[in-house]
Amino acid sequence: MGAALTRYRIIAYVVGVVLIMLVVVGMPLKYIWDEPIVVETIGPGHGFLYMIYLVAAFDLGRRAHWPLSRMILVMLAGTVPFVSFYAERVVVGWARAGQREQGQKQEREPVKG
Repeated sequence: MGAALTRYRIIAYVVGVVLIMLVVVGMPLKYIWDEPIVVETIGPGHGFLYMIYLVAAFDLGRRAHWPLSRMILVMLAGTVPFVSFYAERVVVGWARAGQREQGQKQEREPVKG
């Protein structure tokens, strides 16, 4: 699960930064100064990166055995500026807590052999 968590963390930050650039820079340029070049350039990139984010969130959620509702909330976090950064921190906490629980469960199970 460690590699899935790392992939998720990286793409969460990338999607968050690109979304902020799109909303903070691109949207004002397009709607205030009638310069759509940033939106036209960054928008499709964000869409592609968001699809990768969805796959990474699903993969992590599947490996961590999250309920579907949690997975959906994490996936939606990539659509709101700044929320992906907060969600990334929360997800890391969930994943590490799950790893600790699994490690404790393995310690309690008798070794077969």
